[in-house]
Amino acid sequence: MTADTHPKPEASAPDLRWSGLTDTGRYRPNNEDAFLALKFDGHEVHFLGKDGEASMAGFDFVFAVSDGMGGAKSGEFASKIAVDRITRLLPQSFRLSAAGIAGGFSEVLLELFMAIHADLIKLGQSYAECAGMGATLSLCWFRPSWMYFAHVGDSRIYHLPRDGGLVQVTHDHSHVGWLRRKGSLNEREARAHPGRNSLNQALGAGNQFVEPQVGAVAHSPGDRFLICSDGLVEGLWDRRIEETIRRHADTPGGPTAAQVLVREAVRESGRDNTTAVLVEIPRRAGEKP
Repeated sequence: MTADTHPKPEASAPDLRWSGLTDTGRYRPNNEDAFLALKFDGHEVHFLGKDGEASMAGFDFVFAVSDGMGGAKSGEFASKIAVDRITRLLPQSFRLSAAGIAGGFSEVLLELFMAIHADLIKLGQSYAECAGMGATLSLCWFRPSWMYFAHVGDSRIYHLPRDGGLVQVTHDHSHVGWLRRKGSLNEREARAHPGRNSLNQALGAGNQFVEPQVGAVAHSPGDRFLICSDGLVEGLWDRRIEETIRRHADTPGGPTAAQVLVREAVRESGRDNTTAVLVEIPRRAGEKP
């Protein structure tokens, strides 16, 4: 199924469990990361807490991470603008799409990202303190059978299926990311490359052209999805991320997997702001592990 195809409704919608945390890190004076968790239908939008669980019956769920960039505090401003625009524009676009006025999910997400890009460009041109302001954005839109995503920059979306290893769903929009995808660099070499933090795509940031990555991933009970900023990746290798997610089940009273990931990444590095949002499709009651 492509990102444009509306999945058939299920008799029993699965549950969704999520947790999120952002940390300034050990060296930065302010936090330029931001994350968003919300649910919506054609009529209303509800902000979600940093962790929780809910049924997907009747509502769509959106989770996003943005990493701002720019002088002074404009990076912090940019990431907040990005998540604010999602809250305002996505439900409106979805209502138009549902009414047959607009296209499918990929078109809705592309229009959303281009609107955010245009807003950041305009602000950068209008105010000297916002010149060059930009942001990465990685967004997951959950429906009962599919996760639709859109992405620009070097924040990441990972998929950890119930049966299988960790998969990076998104492409890092950088030369180093391109070298890694074509097999010219391994993970160790990419992490040590001097150009690893240089982006060739970001929302705003003076870029006149961006090409968001959009797609869809089918999900099943037991699957997990991680959305994170590059600060988390700087602190933890992919194998460590996978082991941490599998090891730390989100149990009442204990730290969530997202909290553990962020705290371990800050302890290992902490040179950058660090954010993680973990979304799980829990196994159904009585289902064997």
